[in-house]
Amino acid sequence: MSKISMKKEWWLSIRLIHWSVVLSVFTLLITGFYIAYPLSCGAGVTADKFYMGNIRTLHTFFGIFLTFLMLWRAYLGLFAKFHASWTDLLAWTSLDNLLTQVKFYLLISDEKPEHEYQYGPLQSLAYTGLIFLQFMIILTGLVMVGANYHAGLSAWVGDLLKPVEIAMVGLAGVRLIHHIIAWGFILFIIVHVYMAIWIDIVYKEGTISSMVSGRVFRREN
Repeated sequence: MSKISMKKEWWLSIRLIHWSVVLSVFTLLITGFYIAYPLSCGAGVTADKFYMGNIRTLHTFFGIFLTFLMLWRAYLGLFAKFHASWTDLLAWTSLDNLLTQVKFYLLISDEKPEHEYQYGPLQSLAYTGLIFLQFMIILTGLVMVGANYHAGLSAWVGDLLKPVEIAMVGLAGVRLIHHIIAWGFILFIIVHVYMAIWIDIVYKEGTISSMVSGRVFRREN
């Protein structure tokens, strides 16, 4: 009989980043869609209402928070002593292993992909895409924040990123790209949750709970 052993998979810092990103992304999506499609104000004195201002402040705060989370994860990827290296994102470059994982997920083959890195090939490809989405939504967000100020750090960032605004055909283009990327996050969340549940059912390694406890259960032959 094979033996099941418990293994440390995710360190506390990685788990904190993961759930902080979850909180940030969901807050940004909710507030972002409100900003794009605001509700009508209720009855009363208009001067007493500041719904949009509060929502925009919350959206900006979590956008900055997401930026720091991305920088923190980049720092861990470059300098962490535990297994959090940026090289884990290169798992998809093993084309044979990538094909093996695709066949396994499509139920064409029973052969499981080898995990030379922390992530599987498709997982690393998805996370590489997620990093690109994070970078682009932060970039476009900073352009729009900078456009609202004429002094201070925000204005300086706006001036610094002016070439980006011009390349995206003005603020209207920046806003459109920002909005499209938000839908990219929604698509990623749907696929990510589905695959996490699917892998947990097939592998029976405690994949979902590992992002809370940090540990998975591996079967040793």
